[in-house]
Amino acid sequence: MWLLIALPLAGAAILLLLGKRSDKWGHLLGTATVAAAFALGLVYFFQLSDLPDDSRSAYLNLFTFIDTGSFNVNASLLFDPLSAVFVLLITGVGLLIHIYSIGYMAHDEGRRRFFAYLNLFVASMLLLVLGNNYVMMFVGWEGVGVASYLLISFWFIRPSAATAGKKAFLMNRVGDAGFLIAIFLMFVAFGSTDFQVVFNGTLAGNLASGTVLAIGLFLLVGACGKSGQFPLQTWLPDAMEGPTPVSALIHAATMVTAGVYLIARSHAIFSANETAQLVVVSIGALTLLIGAIIGCAKDDIKRVLAYSTVSQIGYMFLAVGLGGAAYALGIIHLLAHGFFKAGMFLGAGSVMHGMNDQVNIRRFGGLMKYMPITYGTFLAGYVAIIGIIPFSGYWTKDPIILAAFNQEGWKGWVFGSAALLGAGLTAFYMSRMFFLTFHGPKRWTEDIKKPHESPLIMTIPLIVLAFGSLAAGWLMSTSVVDWLTPVFGQTTAHEEKMSHLTVTVLTMALVVLGVVVAFLLFRRGTALEEQPTRSIVVQAARQNLYADRFNELVFELPGRLLTRALVWVDNRGVDGVVNGLAAAVGGGSARLRRAQTGYVRSYALSILSGAVVVVAALLVVTFG
Repeated sequence: MWLLIALPLAGAAILLLLGKRSDKWGHLLGTATVAAAFALGLVYFFQLSDLPDDSRSAYLNLFTFIDTGSFNVNASLLFDPLSAVFVLLITGVGLLIHIYSIGYMAHDEGRRRFFAYLNLFVASMLLLVLGNNYVMMFVGWEGVGVASYLLISFWFIRPSAATAGKKAFLMNRVGDAGFLIAIFLMFVAFGSTDFQVVFNGTLAGNLASGTVLAIGLFLLVGACGKSGQFPLQTWLPDAMEGPTPVSALIHAATMVTAGVYLIARSHAIFSANETAQLVVVSIGALTLLIGAIIGCAKDDIKRVLAYSTVSQIGYMFLAVGLGGAAYALGIIHLLAHGFFKAGMFLGAGSVMHGMNDQVNIRRFGGLMKYMPITYGTFLAGYVAIIGIIPFSGYWTKDPIILAAFNQEGWKGWVFGSAALLGAGLTAFYMSRMFFLTFHGPKRWTEDIKKPHESPLIMTIPLIVLAFGSLAAGWLMSTSVVDWLTPVFGQTTAHEEKMSHLTVTVLTMALVVLGVVVAFLLFRRGTALEEQPTRSIVVQAARQNLYADRFNELVFELPGRLLTRALVWVDNRGVDGVVNGLAAAVGGGSARLRRAQTGYVRSYALSILSGAVVVVAALLVVTFG
């Protein structure tokens, strides 16, 4: 089992240590290590599937990681149905992204370094999903954070890329602080961070509900940071500054899925506290709408896809927050999303490859004719994500909407309506991007003579992902639920407030409406530049719903003012006292030094003056 992590980690180490000596073959080694990990993951998966349902867990204790008094943590790995599906997703989609990167980064001088960082990213993510306790998961969690910083700021000579890397790193540290506090609380409450000990202790019901709630909420803070959920979502679109394969890897198969995995893995904690579940569902519903609304106003093809990711991860948070059978629904949507989002990100990279790195969809148009393979594969991802029957999104997103509607009381109507509205908005902004990119009149810049299709090394992964986009949801809709039953247990379905047929009809109606409106508005293209608007909603969406300004006012500005105040206190207070004492001692010494004149008459006068003072004092004491 340890080989799954060791293979890509060894690839990263070799490429970084050998430096330029591995420039010619480094990309092949990087790809081969992930291919080997994928093959190994398949072998382990089939071995696990041969076991009875209640025996599908394999443990491996590597060594004692921490041994200080009563605090003991083992470096242990767990391969169970949940970690197995993540291993296949990470290595499978990761392998296709590695192959695509061979062509995409062919002319980049830092290609060997790029593949080293990709390998490090995959190894860290595998450690995250294979760790048998929260400390091991946190080690992988931090490895993913470091690798993402290196990849997002890969072209660090660009100020925007360097800033985006720092922003991602710092905002993730906010989430990491929450995750760490949750780990500390677990240790205080259970004396261990091992999954089984924590879950058994929670299910036993001996813990105060406030403690369970605190652990759940701090875990949620960590999940929001990694998965770009409200209020920590602003780093995710800025991560587009990295090379496009990085965007595909982060948004489809690895980093953003970590938060969903954390909540799903911690299902025993969240299922034990309804308030914690309600907060997770609320965060998911709010974020899916935020991402969809902003996605409607963006012109950068990668940023539209980025906000699409924010929105789709919101669906996954909504699902795992609902609990019960919806845990598996969230994981299925995560898997299907891995296919169609990776395909569309790599498709966007293919468009940029043929359009001199142009990213503005207002400057595209008519590319269907010049990039038929990219068009066909992008179309597969497009129909999958908007949930057209019978493609992937229908099989994975509609059950989440249905589960949301079937919640008890007001929660069903509020969260179900939010999920339904998100489906309509998704259809609109994805259709807008699709029509403006591939259909309508040409709106290219003058430097582009004739766009060209990408080479086979880039289009083959697109074709594989397109097939996955079309069929993965249908293939996984029942089999993955059954596969995950040993992890989440048998669940009882809620009383149906709304039938599946009703939800399907409503969802399809909104999806078709979104597509038709986008077609009518953008079939003939759009203005070449962003136009002024009086609409408050559009203005807010163009400004990312003022999330960056909110962070600047609420977090950055108070921090900056506090720093200036501390500098003032340090300069005028601490330094003032120290410097004042030094000046007083120095001044006193100078005055005393003047008494040492070397003249006898001066010393005699001083002695006489002293004697007069002493005699006067004696007289006052005697006769006073």
